[in-house]
Amino acid sequence: MIDLGRLRALHAVAVHGSINAAAAALGYTPSAVSQQIAKLERETRTTLLERRGRGVVLTDAAQSLAGTAHSVLALVEQAEIRLEQLRGAAVGRVRLGAFATACRGLLPPAVAALAAEQAELDLRVLEVDPPSAVEMVSRGELDVAVVHDWTNTPLAVDESLARHPLGEDHADVLVPAGHRLAEQSSVQPEDLVGERWICQPAGSICHDWLVRTMREARVEPIVAHEITEYQTQLEFLALGQGIALLPRLGRAALPPTVRALRLRPVPTRRLFAVWRERASRRPAIAVTVQALVRTWDKVVQTT
Repeated sequence: MIDLGRLRALHAVAVHGSINAAAAALGYTPSAVSQQIAKLERETRTTLLERRGRGVVLTDAAQSLAGTAHSVLALVEQAEIRLEQLRGAAVGRVRLGAFATACRGLLPPAVAALAAEQAELDLRVLEVDPPSAVEMVSRGELDVAVVHDWTNTPLAVDESLARHPLGEDHADVLVPAGHRLAEQSSVQPEDLVGERWICQPAGSICHDWLVRTMREARVEPIVAHEITEYQTQLEFLALGQGIALLPRLGRAALPPTVRALRLRPVPTRRLFAVWRERASRRPAIAVTVQALVRTWDKVVQTT
């Protein structure tokens, strides 16, 4: 009988295209994945991987077996869901993904509440950007993900995924205390012509939103510094090296050298939880989403 763990390793290599990427997705070392594939080759008496330069490619036999593995793993998931449903309890592992500010501002109290209320639930958290999180949920690498999009920059979500809205988060324009606009309570895009922006790297949802929003107001933004982490953006900003747009969720208290201004219209991002529709019957999924909803309501009340 073919070992399920070895099938999962082969499937991961097929999906992610390399042993290193498969290892990262599974939470193993590359060496462990290679060993699983080697054992599967001995078990099936079939060559499954071929060296190609510095990487590997799947043989025709491996491609066929990986396709079967996808079906088998889906059946195993359904069996686990059915057993959990019959028990009527939230048990087992739930892999929860979320973007950086949700990891900081939303997940800690939600995870703590679940740990206190659900003794048999093994919750694992991964910080991951929304587009990647959606893909990982679709592939079964995450069970639930907290994601977001902006009103004019929607996030593509596969039809096989269920979703539940959590709420809306607003963002402010942050400027150095000595900036020409620092004493104003609000600004419009037209007021920001010629400003040097500190923003997430190109390709991220926040970067795309900034560029699209400014261009809709016929303002071409000057993105001077592309920095992923918000706290690092603040360090640059506090020293007068640009302005930034920062969401309120998970935002620490601003230093006295920084001012927050409302942008009109108000930048709004929508937060929601996503999971595979076929896993909706898992009590563990239900309690996780419920905890996120309850925690969001509390977060909103304190901001």
